[in-house]
Amino acid sequence: MREIVTAVKGIGAYPFIVPTMGSYGGATGEGQAEILTELGISEEFTGAPIVSSMEVVQIGVSKNGLPVNIDKNTYTKADAIIVTGRIKPHTSFRAPYESGLAKMIAVGLGKQVGAEIIHSAGVENIPFRVEEIARVTLEKSKIIFAVGMIENAYDETYKIVAIPSERIMDEEPGLLQEAHSLMPSIMFEKCDVLIVDEMGKNISGSGMDPNIIRRNYSGSLKYNPLAQRLAVLDLTKESHGNANGIANGDICSRRLFDKISFESTYPNPLTNRLAQSVKIPMVMENDSLAIRAAMKTCFDVDYNQMKLIRIKNTLELEHMFISECLMEEAKMNANIEILGEPAYMSFNEHGNLF
Repeated sequence: MREIVTAVKGIGAYPFIVPTMGSYGGATGEGQAEILTELGISEEFTGAPIVSSMEVVQIGVSKNGLPVNIDKNTYTKADAIIVTGRIKPHTSFRAPYESGLAKMIAVGLGKQVGAEIIHSAGVENIPFRVEEIARVTLEKSKIIFAVGMIENAYDETYKIVAIPSERIMDEEPGLLQEAHSLMPSIMFEKCDVLIVDEMGKNISGSGMDPNIIRRNYSGSLKYNPLAQRLAVLDLTKESHGNANGIANGDICSRRLFDKISFESTYPNPLTNRLAQSVKIPMVMENDSLAIRAAMKTCFDVDYNQMKLIRIKNTLELEHMFISECLMEEAKMNANIEILGEPAYMSFNEHGNLF
């Protein structure tokens, strides 16, 4: 973002940054600007002011009669628009356009109004609506090009591509397939309990990426199940209390529950109609009890030989903990390196993991 701003200033223009987040940040302009700033995208760092509002202007109608909206500040104050965004697999569907530039154009620039239009006909219709609204927006707006980013399995930037506006819809599907091929995974067939140290909106739109945990509250994608039970233990500070996607957990800790802001969490399901995404799991007083409850509620297991996997979050999968009974499976996988000897999980005086 800083380099784009610098380049735009270099030709004598005066760039400003507009958040393209749909209903995130509590569906407020102030909330979305705050999220950008906390992610490091600030006026001080980039050199461009953040102009954040939820107001939109209707600029057209799609082929199926859907209103096409765009951020008002972008429409009234900008001579040109550069769209930026990460291209990656969506958490709820498969299509030529998933989480990427077309979505940034249709949902992001359309703000909460655009997000609601996209989601109002159910998950199965999201990709069709994203495509048709993005095409109208590209035709009717001042988008001149887009900058798409792909990440590797280590959450690092793998590729940055600048695409002229007339090529965005043609080139994004190929970039999406490349992003699919780079996705990380938990390289075990099955386990009894998956422990996730933290979830959050800065990690995935669903808090925990369903592509990684292999479960999805919407039921729109079918996965080969990984774990009987999932215990999630904390909510990232960057989430501002937004616990959307917590329903993918079976058990959560009290410290996570106490960080939930319903004002920040509920705009998502109210916009995308997925009320089930914010159902609260069983709440246990600390990490130790949450893990024990997850183990206790498994079916047909030997409690002395339970298969447990513990990850920090669904973005950072380079290192993970496994229980001893998964060691043989790990040794048979050439892509897994065993770095240490078995040790007991360590809890502090409050019963939370170190």
